[in-house]
Amino acid sequence: MPEISVIVPVYRAQEFLRKCTTSILSQTFADLELLLIDDGSPDGSGALCDQIAQEDPRVRVFHQENGGVSSARNLGMAQAQGTYLAFADADDWLPKDALEALYQALTQSGADTAGGSHWRVEVSGQQEQEPGALPQGVYGPAEIRRGIVDRLLGERLGKPGQVLNGFVWRFLFSRKIIQEGGITFQGAYLEDELFLLEYFCHAQKLAMLNQPVYCYLQNPTSVTRRYLPDYMQTFYSFMKAKEALAQRMGLGENLPLWRENSCWSGLLIAIGNEFAASNAASLAEKRRRVRGICQLPPMARAIQAIHPQGLGRNKQMVADLVCRRQYLLLSLLYGWKNRG
Repeated sequence: MPEISVIVPVYRAQEFLRKCTTSILSQTFADLELLLIDDGSPDGSGALCDQIAQEDPRVRVFHQENGGVSSARNLGMAQAQGTYLAFADADDWLPKDALEALYQALTQSGADTAGGSHWRVEVSGQQEQEPGALPQGVYGPAEIRRGIVDRLLGERLGKPGQVLNGFVWRFLFSRKIIQEGGITFQGAYLEDELFLLEYFCHAQKLAMLNQPVYCYLQNPTSVTRRYLPDYMQTFYSFMKAKEALAQRMGLGENLPLWRENSCWSGLLIAIGNEFAASNAASLAEKRRRVRGICQLPPMARAIQAIHPQGLGRNKQMVADLVCRRQYLLLSLLYGWKNRG
C-alpha cells in the first residue's frame, strides 16, 4: 500500500493537467499513488487521464458523471489506499520536495497531520509566498482548536492577522481520521472550509512548516473566478451546513459573533462575484444587486455588528465602503478595475 494518496479532481483541465501530474509523479517522495477523478469533463481531460495512467503504474483513473469538486474528492477518498491523503487542483502544481517535507515533519514529530505555506502564482509567472495556517511548530488539540477551528468557524474577520483561508491542498491528512470521523466534502463552493473545520475537530497533533508545499495558480477561468449566478443560494446552504456542524461538534460558545463573521466573509465573496467581469449585467444593475445583498437580514446584522480590519488592501477598501454604504463609489472602483 502507498504511504500517500494524492487526489486530483479533473474538469476542463486539459491545458494544465500534464504539468500538475508531472509535479506529483516526480516528487522526491515516491511511495505514492495518484488518483485522477475525471468529473465528466467535456474536453479531452478524461482521455489525457487515461494516457497518464498508462505511463505510470502509480496512477489510477476514475470517470464519473459531472457532480462537482466535492463528489470528485469524495470518490477519491473512498478509493484511496494511502495512510495519508493530499489534495491538488488540476491547474496547480507541487514543488518537487513538497510531499517529502510534509511526510518528514509529520512522522518525525509523531503528528497525525502536517501543513505548510504556499506560493501564490500569477499568470505572468510572478509568485509570492503566503503563510500557512499557523507558524512553524508542532501543535496539540487545544492549540489546533484556537489556531484553526475557531478561526475557520468565525474568528476570521475583525481582527488583524486572523483571516484564515480554507485551502485543503496545504495539508497532509490522516486517512484514518477521515474514515473514522465520516468526514466528506459538501457543496459546490466553500467546501474546503467545512472539510477543514470538521477534520481539525478530530486531529490531535499538527506539524506545521514555513516551507511552501503548493503552487496556487491564479487561473482566470477557475470556478473561483467565474461569475456564479446562484452564489447566494450556495452560501445559504453552506451556512446551514456550518450551523449543523457547529451544533454537532459543540463549537461557537466562545465566539458569539461567529455567524456575523462568516456572513462578512460570504458578503465579500458575493460582492466580488456580482462585480465580476464575466457578469454580463450593467454596472448599475450590479450595484443594485450588491445593495440588495447587503440589505438581506443576515448580512445587515453582520455589517452592523462588525467593521472588519486587517484585510488585504483591496478587500479592506471594499469592507470600508460597504460599512459606509457607498455603493456608487464601490461600483465605480470595480468598473475601473475590470477595465484594467
